Amino acid sequence: MAFRTTAVVCSSLKKWAYNLSGFNKYGLLRDDCLYENEDVQEALRRLPAHVVDERNFRIIRAVQLSLQKTVLPKEEWTKYEEDKLYLTPIVEQVKKERLEREQWEKNY
Repeated sequence: MAFRTTAVVCSSLKKWAYNLSGFNKYGLLRDDCLYENEDVQEALRRLPAHVVDERNFRIIRAVQLSLQKTVLPKEEWTKYEEDKLYLTPIVEQVKKERLEREQWEKNY
């Protein structure tokens, strides 16, 4: 019983923090807000073109809304349940490959 209660509280806390972050009010996903270092740029290069186009559209729309000092209507906000990590798994794979390559170059 305590485990279920803890899971519900944790889930509620995650949703609260997600909504408090504010990027969902612009229609952005969590992975749209990643800092674009070399690993993220490589991961973006590996994504299908239509996914990159969708990401670029969301970012441009968010910038436009920010310049207009407005947000999307509440029904268009990104919901916690709908937010999927489309880029993070690829970034983790790129980091793993980079670290493996650095280790290989160091040893051989």
